[in-house]
Amino acid sequence: MKNRNKKFIYLISPIKIINKSFYNILNLVFKSNKVKFFQLRLKKESIKKKITIAKKILKICEKNNVKLIINDDPYLAKKVNADGCHLGQKDMDILKAKKILKNKIIGVTCHNSIKLAKYASSNGAHYIALGAFYKTRTKKVIHKADIRTLSKIKKSIKIPVVAIGGINEKNYKKLLLNKADFLAISGYIWNNKKYKPHQAIKNLK
Repeated sequence: MKNRNKKFIYLISPIKIINKSFYNILNLVFKSNKVKFFQLRLKKESIKKKITIAKKILKICEKNNVKLIINDDPYLAKKVNADGCHLGQKDMDILKAKKILKNKIIGVTCHNSIKLAKYASSNGAHYIALGAFYKTRTKKVIHKADIRTLSKIKKSIKIPVVAIGGINEKNYKKLLLNKADFLAISGYIWNNKKYKPHQAIKNLK
């Protein structure tokens, strides 16, 4: 496949990081050389805990040439000097986030909407996320996207598109073949009953 030698995975963290061994596991996963972005998505931790975790992960990201993206919080992204921030539709508007983050990476969730994708793109987003493409247990699915949506949006904007939602070793190739630039993956890596995280990622070739 055309992505064989390209970093095409946008890896999202588990919702909790409580075990110190996680950092060693993450390093092993990064050694696959397939992860371009790592999004730290901790919804229920205190800011202090998020800062501590983010700083540890940033070192691992830098060592492996992976971009660290903080979910939801431009202020936290700036504080820990992450590479960027990802904004949901209920988070801060991109124009305000840009004032805080200057030239850092900003990604925006656009669900399945061409209108949202065009707004994000025209206001300086570096990438957009579309989905959910498949059933997922990581988040409650409210918006669904399909290959037709992906194709339409790819024609409408010039920035990279990240596909999200229930992506695993059985369905990922279809998204790449239909020109998704990156695949956002979480549950398949962290909650896989068959493979350890560093083994699971190897199945995505």
